[in-house]
Amino acid sequence: MKIFFDLLPVILFFASYHWASAHKELVAQGLTQHLGFAVSGGVVGLTEAPTLLATVVVIVATVLQIVVLKALRKPVDKMLWAGLVIVVVLGGLTLWFHDERFIKWKPTLIYWMMSAGFLVTEILLGRKMLRQMMGGQIEAPDAVWRSLGWAWVLFFAGMGVLNLYVAFNFATDTWVSFKMWGSLGLTLAFTLAQGVYLSKHVQPVEAGGSQ
Repeated sequence: MKIFFDLLPVILFFASYHWASAHKELVAQGLTQHLGFAVSGGVVGLTEAPTLLATVVVIVATVLQIVVLKALRKPVDKMLWAGLVIVVVLGGLTLWFHDERFIKWKPTLIYWMMSAGFLVTEILLGRKMLRQMMGGQIEAPDAVWRSLGWAWVLFFAGMGVLNLYVAFNFATDTWVSFKMWGSLGLTLAFTLAQGVYLSKHVQPVEAGGSQ
């Protein structure tokens, strides 16, 4: 359930973009009528309508995520707050300037922030955040956790670069599909590879250690 909640903005961005691509005239008219104040010139064109609608949807979805967590009195992750700031700023620029290049930077900035987060907490401070994320139940040598930390640092840094490559070298339709399926698939594959690597170095729990 949490995975779906975390992925909800991406799913809605993907769905709204493709729906809008099939209803460009309707979307352009609707955005011009209701959000004309947020775009330079006050008019949304047909070609830009799908991206602008998806941008509005992802902003609203991110805001609602935080509202729901607050209503349930659950903690809001710092990355979610950072994501909100990034999507509002880049989304606002996308709308005002009619320029999808701004929103295409969002995944990259998120990936690079996560890379920096792992670098600071896992490598520089040695807090073994990965072990804590796994419930603190897996025992492995410190060198293994450090190697995994570097792997996540490089993975997120690389994903940020890959997003830019796809965003600015392929059609927007391709980038939207990559954002939904490519990024998810690569993350799942990397996570599985991490599990395989970690399983080879797990230290056996001492007898009576779980008592």
